[in-house]
Amino acid sequence: MTLADTTQATVATGWVEGAEFRGSGPLHRVIAPATDEVVATMSLATAADVDTAVAAARRALPAWSGATPAQRSTVLLDFARVLDREAHALAVQEVSHTGKTIRLASEFDVPGSIDNVTFFAGVARDLVGKATAEYSPDHTSSIRREAVGVVGSITPWNYPIQMAVWKALPAIAAGCTLVLKPAEITPLTTITLARLASEAGLPDGVFNVLTGTGAEVGAALAGHPGVDLVTFTGSTGVGRQVMAQAAVHGTRVQLELGGKAPFVVFDDADLEAAVHGAVAGSLINAGQDCTAATRAIVAPALYDDFVSGVAELMAGVRVGDPTDPATDMGSLSSRHHREKVAAMVDRARDTGIRVVTGGHVPDGPGAFYPPTLLADVGEGAEVYRDEIFGPVLTVSSFTDDDDALRRAGDTVYGLAASAWTRDVYRAQRASREIRAGCVWINDHIPIVSEMPHGGLRASGFGKDMSTYSMDEYLTVEHVMSDITGIARKDWHRTVFGDRS
Repeated sequence: MTLADTTQATVATGWVEGAEFRGSGPLHRVIAPATDEVVATMSLATAADVDTAVAAARRALPAWSGATPAQRSTVLLDFARVLDREAHALAVQEVSHTGKTIRLASEFDVPGSIDNVTFFAGVARDLVGKATAEYSPDHTSSIRREAVGVVGSITPWNYPIQMAVWKALPAIAAGCTLVLKPAEITPLTTITLARLASEAGLPDGVFNVLTGTGAEVGAALAGHPGVDLVTFTGSTGVGRQVMAQAAVHGTRVQLELGGKAPFVVFDDADLEAAVHGAVAGSLINAGQDCTAATRAIVAPALYDDFVSGVAELMAGVRVGDPTDPATDMGSLSSRHHREKVAAMVDRARDTGIRVVTGGHVPDGPGAFYPPTLLADVGEGAEVYRDEIFGPVLTVSSFTDDDDALRRAGDTVYGLAASAWTRDVYRAQRASREIRAGCVWINDHIPIVSEMPHGGLRASGFGKDMSTYSMDEYLTVEHVMSDITGIARKDWHRTVFGDRS
């Protein structure tokens, strides 16, 4: 298998109202970042096309939100079966425009996405609420959970198919309709996803996809008066722009933003496990993961052995052709992004930070960058504070447990963290005191459909995955019914006084 196998000449801009959609904007080339070859050419969508897609979603909303949970669940189960049938083709297509390895796409991204679809097929039939009862002596109260409405979703380039599923599936399961804008550099699997959803029986207009730039299509979608909820995954800076655009109309927002995950290694940790966890956790998807291990904070007694162990393991990582099943790490998403990563490492080197391994741009085609380890990194360093979003791990030391946990929490982000220890009390303390949406103990990265994903502070708010994510897409309506049949209620005296 080669990247040439996935090459397409011209593809649709998106999928709107159950059919291929071609935008009215300029031509755009989707580039294979591992080879610099053109994978596809498409015309981008424009702000006017957003109006068309939102109108399609609005037309589809009454019927889809009015469908029974069982009806929605049945369609989603059929969708999962179609995705399972097309799993290999989806993995190949994902590799073609992301540069990630076929192993990651076929063993993590695609099966994880299918599992998520299956999970939400079940959740669609299990909407929970407070028990119907008499909370007032004269009334029966009940709760209705209704679809929010039309959802505008904006997804990133690092995990195109997974992020599309994370955004689309809870919305669809809840009875919402949506317009989803994938990153213009990685749109192919999202368009395929919508096409396969239609093939599985999802009604026209429920799942619409538009490919366009964030500056035009993203902004138009986030600020559209016909959108009831905006969900976004991406950088913190852009997330704040999205929130400001949505605020013009008071639109609800859910954001999953950047991260700078601490990786705390206490002195009683299993060193081998921590070394392997650090390399896997920092290099997954070439480090282009908002939950990736980025700040190793290591006990002095283990520091030198940890650094040498990580350096040795990183040096053996096979970087190259992402379509080769033997490859461990593919390319970064683009040459532009590689320039950003390389520049941050170069500035770190210039300030005296020790580059133990990696840290240079290789010759040849593609957006490759080697696994890189930066040691003796101070707390004020740019690479310690800011998100690099590449295959780069920083290492620093701490004095005692208090200092370790202080360092772990000394960040504007709050998406993920991990603590490595054999001491159950240390582990419990770390999970209590590290403020993050997810804290792993003696591991870093695993996710499951049943558990939520989302952060705090500059990492955003709200949840993807799990039943918790359904709260983003449902409104709560309190229905209060009189059970007395009495015309003149006792509370009326607050208005009428003692008049009979």
